[in-house]
Amino acid sequence: MAALDDFRKDTRAWLDENCPASMRTPMTEGETVSGGSKHRSPNPDSYVWLDRMAEKGWTVPAWPKEYGGGGLHTDEFVVLLEEMARIQARSPLEGMGVTMIGPTLLEYGSEEQKQRHLTKIVNGEIRWCQGYSEPGAGSDLAGLATKAEDKGDHFLVNGSKIWTSGAQFADWIFCLVRTEPQAPKHEGISFVLFSMDSPGISIKPIKLISGASPFCETFFDDVKAPKEDLVHKVNQGWTVAKRLLQHERSGLRALASAGASRTAATQTTTSLADVAKETIGMVDNHLANPVLRDSIIQYRMNANAFSLTQRRTVEESEAGSTPGAATSIFKFYGADLRKEQLELQLKARGTQSFGWEGDGFTAEELNLTRTWLASRAGSIAGGTNEVQLNILAKRVLGLPD
Repeated sequence: MAALDDFRKDTRAWLDENCPASMRTPMTEGETVSGGSKHRSPNPDSYVWLDRMAEKGWTVPAWPKEYGGGGLHTDEFVVLLEEMARIQARSPLEGMGVTMIGPTLLEYGSEEQKQRHLTKIVNGEIRWCQGYSEPGAGSDLAGLATKAEDKGDHFLVNGSKIWTSGAQFADWIFCLVRTEPQAPKHEGISFVLFSMDSPGISIKPIKLISGASPFCETFFDDVKAPKEDLVHKVNQGWTVAKRLLQHERSGLRALASAGASRTAATQTTTSLADVAKETIGMVDNHLANPVLRDSIIQYRMNANAFSLTQRRTVEESEAGSTPGAATSIFKFYGADLRKEQLELQLKARGTQSFGWEGDGFTAEELNLTRTWLASRAGSIAGGTNEVQLNILAKRVLGLPD
């Protein structure tokens, strides 16, 4: 414990000295850093913070040092996240590079692939997007039709993907393609990487009801995918694809940050209560609306229980690795918990939470409207609630088909 106490002391001192003041404030729309140069944060401090954390290996604290990570043990990782939460420090780097493809390459990538891609992810040099869903293969992902023909030293990719998050800003894509059309659908799929600047790629952003365009349609016309970036083995990409989804749904970063999540839940609940006090008023030192008061308390209890479950999971996992099929629990419940929190925001703010434009609404209120609308997709994106329940039934509970 003494060593961990020393680590906390050193970490606290380093963060206090090196985290810029503007990086200790709630994230502003557009300032999130996900890597690459096609979408830049307007705040220069975002990159000061990124560079300082990357130099420490703390953009990916649990990755091995030989690939640019911090090499922290799980308990040290938890301490780092707790100390960041203490000063409300923003995450220096987000995106699919650190949460999805990076951890997957650590498990399934060749040494050459790790050396070539991981350091660029750590430093925020490249941004990644995901080529999974297709117009006819969403929940039935293994029904994908995008094909890749073997041309010797490369595959020739033709087809399309949809709901490709951030494709318009991405430098690289990890993509599921069909390499053996005659094989059973789960067995004829390969997992390939290629540059989004390759000839033959076209991108069409999809405008959502929230007014934003986080998703895109992505089209491939005779796109060359080098064989050197085939991950794992040809026709065995489904194994890689499933593991990546487990990282997406509940990677070590998310699980280990349960302590920070409890702090965030407390802050969110406090914010909800403060808003409700102003808009609804108090009676006998209690919120005037007893139904809303009980709902806020229940949300806080649920959020704390959820983060405690996350924390227990990371403590039970072997060598700090992402758990298996049980991660569907976190995807399923986390999506509903987020929607619950935003619904309470709406109830607390009343009609002020439905503004779209105009001087009658604050920037926070206008952002809430759009965030609430976007959250409705949470139970669909990344695997529907129904799919998560099927996974839990079959692979965790062992129920028959």
